[in-house]
Amino acid sequence: MRDLVAGMKYLVGGQKWVGRHGRWWGFGMLPALLTLAGYAVALVFLGGWSKDLADWATPFADRWSSPWQGLLRDALAAIAFGGGLLLSLLTFTAVTLLVGQPFYEALSAKVDETEGGAPAPPESPLWRELVIAVRDSAYVLVRVAAFGVVLFACGFIPVIGQTVVPALGFLVSGFFLTVELAAVALQRRGVPQRERIRLLRARLGLSLGFGTPLILAFLVPLVTVLAMPGAVAGATLLARDLARDLALDPVHDAAPAGEQEPEPAAEPASRPAAGSPHATS
Repeated sequence: MRDLVAGMKYLVGGQKWVGRHGRWWGFGMLPALLTLAGYAVALVFLGGWSKDLADWATPFADRWSSPWQGLLRDALAAIAFGGGLLLSLLTFTAVTLLVGQPFYEALSAKVDETEGGAPAPPESPLWRELVIAVRDSAYVLVRVAAFGVVLFACGFIPVIGQTVVPALGFLVSGFFLTVELAAVALQRRGVPQRERIRLLRARLGLSLGFGTPLILAFLVPLVTVLAMPGAVAGATLLARDLARDLALDPVHDAAPAGEQEPEPAAEPASRPAAGSPHATS
């Protein structure tokens, strides 16, 4: 319970941080706005072409009489558009993080700088960081899809499928959203993805307290645009907590003043050999 509350505090703390740094809030909204615009254009095209797509997919219905032909094709068009809308909701955050990798990297670094103990910037080029981000996002999406298949199958269980399964779905989505958001700061600290997942799983309450309220808010794309900069800032604050567990933060790596290990005493000079003119009696 303590970690659950702490995760919520990091979420609120990230929003407060961008509230105090308005320029960075606007800067962090740019990738989400670009992604939202791209998704909106894609959905408009899908809406315009869904009827043609349904006609193309059902040539066998060309000779059907009215109203059955229209009902079938209208239903397929609605399913195509609804599927595209659902896919956009499920992938919006991951695509925003991918598009905004340079933006969120700079935002996360600024949070580290203002809070103290910022790690050294990565030495690898930007294109390599993007490749790693794509690979890690794909890995997370595969795991989310695997959980989604299991939860979908469990959804047919009476009572449980309508109560427990949806709640588990939000918890799973919240955990992996935390994995995605914390990756920006943890990757800069050299923590590989498997280790990031292990760390967040070990602090499950912290991860769920941060990610689950956020996934509920992110169901509305406009809220995603407004809250994403604070989510990245809060995830950076959370990542600093996890990094302390691994002693990865520079501010925690150095020994406090007065506690440095004493230098070893100098070894005494070797005694001159017998018969040497410098030998002492």
